[in-house]
Amino acid sequence: MEQYLRETQMLDYSNKSIQELIEKRGWRNLDEYQRLKAIYNYIRDEILFGYNIDDCIPASKVLADGYGQCNTKGTLFMALLRSCGIPCRVHGFTIDKKLQEGAMTGFVYRNAPQNIFHSWVEVYFEGIWYELEAFILDRAYLEKLQEMNLDCSGAFCGYGVAVTDFRNPVIDFDRNNTYIQSEGINQDFGIYDCPDELLKEHHQEMTALKAFAYRNLGRHLMNRNVRKIRN
Repeated sequence: MEQYLRETQMLDYSNKSIQELIEKRGWRNLDEYQRLKAIYNYIRDEILFGYNIDDCIPASKVLADGYGQCNTKGTLFMALLRSCGIPCRVHGFTIDKKLQEGAMTGFVYRNAPQNIFHSWVEVYFEGIWYELEAFILDRAYLEKLQEMNLDCSGAFCGYGVAVTDFRNPVIDFDRNNTYIQSEGINQDFGIYDCPDELLKEHHQEMTALKAFAYRNLGRHLMNRNVRKIRN
C-alpha cells in the first residue's frame, strides 16, 4: 500500500496550505470512516465545480483556485487522503463531450474534442477499493440543475452529468461507489498509482491553438455558465 500513500509532484500534500487545511478541519483526529467521508464531502461541496487552467496542476493550486473538475478535484482529493493515511489511486478514461453540453455552449462546444479526458479516484478502505466519482459536482450546482429539469425522472446527460437516475444519483459516500459522469465513459485507460503517471501516458488531446483558446477564453466562458446555473 506504500505506493498509494506517497507524495508526488502533483500530490504535493506537504504544501503548507494543504497541511493548514487538514489541521484546521481536524481530519486526522477522526476515525478512518469519518475522515474519508469528511474529506470526500469537502472536495465535493466546498471545492466548487469549475474548469482550471490545466489538468496537470498540483493539489495546492487546485486548493488555491477553490474550484475544479474531475481531474483536478481528484488530484486534491488524493493529496488530502494520502496525507491523512488513506490509500488511493486514480482511474483514467475519456467521456463523450455530449456530457459537457450546457456547461460548454456555442463555439466552445462545437470546437471541443469529441472525447474529453476524465478520471475518478479509487480509495482503499476496510479491504475494499471504492470507485468515487461524484465529488465532481458540488451539491448546490447539482440541485439547481435538478430544479431546471423537473420533468426529467430517468437518465440525464449534459451540464457535467451522465447518470441513469437524475432525481436520485448516488453522490453520498457510505461504504459504496459514487458516480455522476460514468454513463458518458467511452474509453478506459486503466488504473494508475498517481495522476502524474496517468498524465504521462494519457491527456486531453487537442491542438496547441485549441489548448491556448481553452486556457484563455473557453474555460472562462464555461465557468461563467456554471456560476449562472449555481447562482
